[in-house]
Amino acid sequence: MFQKSKINEPIDPRAGGKPAPPTNDRQQLPERPVAAGRTVSAPARPATPSSPSVIAPDLKVVGNLITDGDLQIEGQVEGDIHANTLIVGQGAEVKGEIRSNDVTVNGRVAGRIKGRKVRLTETANVDGDILHASISIEAGAHFEGSIHRAEDPLKDAGTSSSKVMELTNPEKKT
Repeated sequence: MFQKSKINEPIDPRAGGKPAPPTNDRQQLPERPVAAGRTVSAPARPATPSSPSVIAPDLKVVGNLITDGDLQIEGQVEGDIHANTLIVGQGAEVKGEIRSNDVTVNGRVAGRIKGRKVRLTETANVDGDILHASISIEAGAHFEGSIHRAEDPLKDAGTSSSKVMELTNPEKKT
């Protein structure tokens, strides 16, 4: 009664104008079962360089945070933080060591800061030592601690400047 339309079928010029036999160039992937009530979504896209990870104001994190990307903290963190760029928001609080290429502090930090570029804004409150290559402290910032300049503040101090002293026992001869 009904026939399939031949309008959309490709024509094989070698077959004298007849429709080409159907081919299956695509490799069929096996179907995966989906649990009842679940939806299948596409995998998450990686964050772009312009979108930092954000710790929200109502979030408290206890533990270390490590990322190669950018991080913005608006809540509370108790632990060490390693990030490429770090922004501590005005209402944020960090208790732990910070290691970052670029650090901007608007809130409260209790702990050591190691950064190539460190900025303390007028609302910053820092209690701890700062090891930096470049620093900027605005009028009104509260800072309690020491400041030291280093060519590469993120490099571990123990690897480059430590000297090994060899101990020998003069009584023992072999």
